[in-house]
Amino acid sequence: MLLGSSFMSPLQLHLTPSNAGGAMAARPALLGRISAAKQLTGRVVTTKADKTVGVEVVRLAPHPKYHRRERIKKKYQAHDPDNQFKVGDVVELLRSRPISKTKHFLAVPVPPQGPAPAPTRV
Repeated sequence: MLLGSSFMSPLQLHLTPSNAGGAMAARPALLGRISAAKQLTGRVVTTKADKTVGVEVVRLAPHPKYHRRERIKKKYQAHDPDNQFKVGDVVELLRSRPISKTKHFLAVPVPPQGPAPAPTRV
């Protein structure tokens, strides 16, 4: 690595002053890491393949001519290693390494968002 380079590998260690006595402590350089911002939420529409679910993601986008927002649907294939999802489940898609030709996401369950339970009086 060049000394004047501004690129920082996430595996490099750099020295930072610690709180105890000003000694230098080694810790991983996490400042240079950038996580993927592609996080999608959708509904499972098919579970026919083994360890794979088809997820339909709906987003709103403006119409090019009329400037009214319209629903745009796109279907993604996601990895479901335990075959735990059923049709209609809401899942979150996390980008991962390519698992197959069409699978680049991992399906993660989203906790149900319902109305908060009413407080009980004692």
